Order: sequence, then C-alpha cells, then structure tokens
Amino acid sequence: MVKNYKKHLIPLSSNIKDALSRLNNLGLDAILFVVDNNLKLIGSLTDGDVRRGLLNGLEINNPVELFIQKEPKFIDEGTDSLKSIIALRDKNFKIIPIVNKDFRIINILNLRIEKSYLPIDVVVMAGGKGTRLKPLTDKIPKPLLKVGDKTIIDHNMDRLISFGVVNFWITVCYKADDIINHFGNGDTRGINIDYVNEDSPLGTIGAVSQINNFNNDYILVTNSDVLTNMNYEEFFLDFISKDADMSVVSIPYKVDIPYAVINTDNNKVLSFHEKPTYTYFSNAGIYLIKKSILKKIPKKSFFNSTDLMDVLLKENGNLISYPMSDYWLDIGKPNDFEKAQNDIKSIKF
Repeated sequence: MVKNYKKHLIPLSSNIKDALSRLNNLGLDAILFVVDNNLKLIGSLTDGDVRRGLLNGLEINNPVELFIQKEPKFIDEGTDSLKSIIALRDKNFKIIPIVNKDFRIINILNLRIEKSYLPIDVVVMAGGKGTRLKPLTDKIPKPLLKVGDKTIIDHNMDRLISFGVVNFWITVCYKADDIINHFGNGDTRGINIDYVNEDSPLGTIGAVSQINNFNNDYILVTNSDVLTNMNYEEFFLDFISKDADMSVVSIPYKVDIPYAVINTDNNKVLSFHEKPTYTYFSNAGIYLIKKSILKKIPKKSFFNSTDLMDVLLKENGNLISYPMSDYWLDIGKPNDFEKAQNDIKSIKF
C-alpha cells in the first residue's frame, strides 16, 4: 500500500495549475485521483489528460473537473478484489485506488512496487526463546537477529507487505519489549501492528485465540524465524480454489538411502531399488486459515498448529497442503543461521 496515499488525491475544486505541480512531484507515479470533500472518487488525472485538455482549448487556470477521466479504474475492498487486481496488473496498470462500499478511497495500490493486495490478516509468532541459537539469543530475541542487513522478522514482514498486507498481530513473550520497540504500531511502515502478550508459552498457535478483532475472513499464521520468498498470492489463490478450511505450507525433504532397498513378502524378494531417494513433505510453519476455524483453538491454553490440524482431521474438515517450490529456511540452529547469511546474498525477493 502507498504509505502516504493522500499525495495522490486532489480536491475537485482545484485548478489544473495546482494539479500539474502535484503531478510533477509524483515522478514515476504521476497520476492523481480527484475526490470530493468525503474522499469519494470522482475521476483520474494524468499528464496526458492535461495535455489533451490544453490542446482542446482549455486553460491552465481551469478546474480539474474539465480535464479528468470520469471512469477511472479502481478496486473494491474485499475478497473479490484480487481478481480485479490480477486483471488490471495484466493490462499493465500500476497505480490503482482502493474504494470502500461508499466509493471513498481508503488506500492506493502501487503495482510498480507491490505485487498484490491480499485480503488477509497476518499473525507472526515471535514469542519463543530461541534456545537452540544461544548465546546469540541471550541478549537479542531470535526474530531480531540480523540476516544480511535486516532482522529475520523484517524479512518476513516486508515480504508480506509487498503482497498488500496491512494488518498484523505479533505474538510476543521472550524480550517482548525489544520487539515492540522495534516495530511500534506500524505507522512508519504504513501498516497496523497489534501485539499479543503470552504470559506463559501457548504453543505454536494458542496465542491466536486471544485476537478478537481480525479485519478479514482469512488469517495467515507464520513463524517469525523462517526465511522465504514464497509467492503468497499463489498460496491464497490455491486456498480459495480448493475451498480449504486450513492450508499448510509444505516443503520437500529428501532422504538418500546409501544401500539397495529390498521389498519382500514373507522373505521372498519382490523387487529392489539401488540407493533410492525418497521425498517427504514437511511442515514449513506457515498456515492459511478461515477465520471461522479459529474458534476451535481453546482460550489461553497451550495449543500447537498440529493440534488444530488434528481437530480438523477428526471433524473431516478441509485440511490441505500447499507444496512450495520457492526458497525456504527454518533458522533454528547455528548452522541454519550461518546458511541464511550466505543464502541472503542470492535470494530474489
């Protein structure tokens, strides 16, 4: 989202001279959206619109209303907005206003910078002590350890922000004040951040039960100590297409057997495979969940994401896996942290 999106808004009462000055200051993102006193979208204005108006006999002191495009492209906030975004992105539109049900502009999507605008809220689990990374975590909570020039959690947050995520909750426990002071309320990043304090550890998803003010119907829960460049839009579209209750990101884990593996039946050899490689899919610590499913998490109780998965399996819920082929690394041990420092030099975000 555009952090200072109102720089793209201009009152209907303005003249074209004022608009030209504003367009000049916007540089590569030179488009204005004309609004009334209630920020209701009236039209759009570009350098080209001004040029055409002047060539048609309009003057520089005329009101912007005479120059504008009266049917601008826009996005309705909500789940269906993603289809509109993809269609506009495919047609090379870059700066698109987002309007609410009253047609008021509530934000602006810049597809020159951002990749999408996903209708999800995000919970980042950041309360762990990072015991396996001692002594690095004796004074610094693991999410604030730096990989390259950013903290681990900043890599996660920035990736999600690039997909248009605005609303975040961060669960904190160990050295909570350090994390809260690092982010504040999110204003400086153009996002909203709230915190969930765990007085005692509540597992990998238990703290989510304390959040009652989600804005969207889909909640992404992620560990704060993973490093990934996954495509969250593809993840969301897969979730929607399969009408899932919960989707678990899975990553391939290969096991090489250094010997021939023999298949037998009552000691009779049926077949054998020379030094086979088996691929298993492991839990990546990233989940997308329908908000309605979260009521199955008990209040203020230790509860892991795998416990929620067990509940859905027993209730025949639609629990699916999303096999990911993008980069992923769980920074749990010192050698993982060292690997991350090397990998970050070549990861394409």
